[in-house]
Amino acid sequence: MAILEILHYPNNLLRQKGLDVEIFDESLEIIIKNMLETMYSAKGIGLAAIQVNIIKNIIVIDISEKRNEPVVLINPVITRKEEKIEFEEGCLSVPGFYEKVNRFNVIEYEAKDLQGKKYNAKAEGLFAVCIQHEIDHLNGRLFVDYLSMVKRESIAKKIQKMDSEGIKVQRKKIPYSI
Repeated sequence: MAILEILHYPNNLLRQKGLDVEIFDESLEIIIKNMLETMYSAKGIGLAAIQVNIIKNIIVIDISEKRNEPVVLINPVITRKEEKIEFEEGCLSVPGFYEKVNRFNVIEYEAKDLQGKKYNAKAEGLFAVCIQHEIDHLNGRLFVDYLSMVKRESIAKKIQKMDSEGIKVQRKKIPYSI
């Protein structure tokens, strides 16, 4: 498998909207394996295909302590939201920055599995926040979009400087980089 390049904010490719997956075959499985390997390597708990310049509605998540319980959501859609909360988020595409964002603590969603079978499920807490964060990516939105323009511009400049100087950011253990 391969570790894919994660796009960094303010790269405009992160603003693309994903396309629904229609073909469920071996190439899809390879994409998902590569996404999981990339997420684990970057010490993230979630990754959207858009973040690795794959224009598909695919997200991978693993919030387990041992990093051995991956969840794959294909063509995910949130169908219900409850209990607003404020949650400090990070992002593999916005390395080294953590900010509080308003989310929902409980969501219901529908998605497809690796065989293309649609299912409905409920998520709470960190898992629900992670799903919302990753679905935002599929819609061309980042957690920094919830911040003021001044703060977004400051973060963008700092990340561009770090990228141009080849600086790799050490990730915090908590809060997680989604």
